[in-house]
Amino acid sequence: MRKRIIAGNWKMNMDHIEGSSLASLILEGIGEKELPCEVVVIPPFTTLPAVAEVFAGSKVDTGAQDLWYEDAGAFTGEISGSMISRLGCRYVLVGHSERRHILGEGSGILALKLRAALRAGLTPIYCVGEAAEERESGNAEDVVEKQVREVLEGLGPEEISRTVVAYEPVWAIGTGKTATPEDASGMHSFIRGLIAGIFDKEAAGRILILYGGSVKPGNASELLGCGDIDGALVGGASLDAGQFLGIIFS
Repeated sequence: MRKRIIAGNWKMNMDHIEGSSLASLILEGIGEKELPCEVVVIPPFTTLPAVAEVFAGSKVDTGAQDLWYEDAGAFTGEISGSMISRLGCRYVLVGHSERRHILGEGSGILALKLRAALRAGLTPIYCVGEAAEERESGNAEDVVEKQVREVLEGLGPEEISRTVVAYEPVWAIGTGKTATPEDASGMHSFIRGLIAGIFDKEAAGRILILYGGSVKPGNASELLGCGDIDGALVGGASLDAGQFLGIIFS
């Protein structure tokens, strides 16, 4: 049985003081409870050390929002996978829709970043998803297939086993709109089928596919009840300890 991951992406919110406080509230809310899933908090780079310190030795893992594809060198403003790893992080986002659509990152650079994450011993959470116009034109599956193939093809069996995929329909991110459980489950099933075709059925049965797009306590249980949805990549709701805990324990 595949494990479940609930990952909170704080995006460009929370300085190190605010982030430390929020992390403490999350830990306090978990207390001695048995976690029903793996929990990951993904703060901004400047907040990451303070948050990692709060969560050190706890049941909560940390992740980074991005990385550069070289291990070191003259890349002003960038952060390497090894730097992230040495903070105690286990995860890193690759290809979030805001990186694609606002910052113009394409499959070429994302393929390099994903491999850099694996090289550093990190688990990449590779994000895919279609825009509203692409779904409305009936091209959602074509768009997602292209994103999956262009970045994941060529990975070895061990590498794909350490990779997580997150399906985040762009039209549902931060808009309050959420894919119906049927739509979300259908795309997750489609992605799993792609993995089976590119790799094999064993890889497809093992890979974790998260859903991201306006996940809240009120819709989390229904979404997470779908067979091919293995967890959630949570945006805005992860900035509120009560809401994030409500999703974790949904």
